[in-house]
Amino acid sequence: EVQLVESGGGLVQAGGSLRLSCTASGFNFDVYTIGWFRQAPGKEREGIACISSDGSAYYSDSKEGRFTISSDNAKKAVYLQIKTLKPEDTAVYYCGADSSRSQVRRWVLFGHQANIEFWGQGTPVTVSS
Repeated sequence: EVQLVESGGGLVQAGGSLRLSCTASGFNFDVYTIGWFRQAPGKEREGIACISSDGSAYYSDSKEGRFTISSDNAKKAVYLQIKTLKPEDTAVYYCGADSSRSQVRRWVLFGHQANIEFWGQGTPVTVSS
């Protein structure tokens, strides 16, 4: 069974930081690109960053700086560190996996939504001012 499980979300004050985790199982992690996305109420899902098993990482222009994506291939996990959280970062954060690196990258870099193969259930992040 394919699973992507996000964790690490919660309620945090503005200016704080969070580290979100995404653990994968049931598919060949080494050939998939994992992306972090978020969706705020009433808004479209937006890409934040993605990383492939060779360590290549890409960020949405607006997200580079406060967001850092990393992975641990041995643990089949991808992390998203978020610093200096702002109320506008409030959203449900999802990880998604696809065997097409370009598909995930296009969403993250250009906002071109695609049919990502696997999604997690999301972890909510609420930033209070």
